[in-house]
Amino acid sequence: MTTLPPWAERPSRVGALLKGLLLTLITVGVLFPIYMVVLTSLSTQEAVTEAGGLVTVPSGLSFAAYQELFAGGVVTRSVLVSLGVTLVGTAISLTVTVLAAYGLSRPGSLLHRPMLFLILLTFLFGPGLIPNYLLVSSLGLIDTYWSLILPGAVTAFNLVVMRAFFMNIPDEVTDSARIDGANEFRILRTIVLPMSKGVTAVIGLFYAVGYWNSFFNAVLYLNDNAKWPLQVVLRQYVLQGQSLIVGQSGVGTLPGQSLPPSLAIQMAIVVIALLPVLFVYPFVQRHFTKGVIIGAIKG
Repeated sequence: MTTLPPWAERPSRVGALLKGLLLTLITVGVLFPIYMVVLTSLSTQEAVTEAGGLVTVPSGLSFAAYQELFAGGVVTRSVLVSLGVTLVGTAISLTVTVLAAYGLSRPGSLLHRPMLFLILLTFLFGPGLIPNYLLVSSLGLIDTYWSLILPGAVTAFNLVVMRAFFMNIPDEVTDSARIDGANEFRILRTIVLPMSKGVTAVIGLFYAVGYWNSFFNAVLYLNDNAKWPLQVVLRQYVLQGQSLIVGQSGVGTLPGQSLPPSLAIQMAIVVIALLPVLFVYPFVQRHFTKGVIIGAIKG
């Protein structure tokens, strides 16, 4: 009779009940703050004043905060900037990571060990803020969108995970393709990548979320406020209290409407920043187990 490990055994009725209760509490703990943020962004001044802060009970819902934000143009422009940087940056990062990981996964590749050693060395030592800035400045990237993409185009962790996954692909598969006359690029395109959809989707999500949430490079390298991505606008408004609405910053209100509550506008910006990740994540979540875990444990 085979004895299963404790974590693989079927839980008892009490254990299943406790697990269900624990998962329910965790789910509520995650969703309730999001619920308060969304509800507050849709609340009127009276509801915010009555709640004394974040609203938990619906009362007097209004889309005035979103109308005010998109009417001004600041948030609309920043959303387009963030989307462009995320799409272009993810494409570049994923391409470079795939090519580098595949090359480093081939034992006979040129300078395989020295390059792998240099990449692993970045886990221990970072270049620092000032050398990074001097490098970006010397390349003429200051006040350009490329300064938001190129300095962090490749992450060593993502590269190592993808390399480990590529090393798990049986050599017989690639060797048979070489016998048929396929070169390395064709092997990568037609054999390796189709077998690595899970890890590729996960690494792509990691890069996309990193680009979407990044704000420090924009603060450091962008002098033109019109080029700010959404996260910098969010930081300026929520953390520093700088308003984007007209009565305080010159954008202007919609005709016949009073200014929405400041807290509602802050929460509306937070919601706008959250939406893309919330929409994309469910389509990629199923790849996490077989993508990252398999690639990280084996090899």
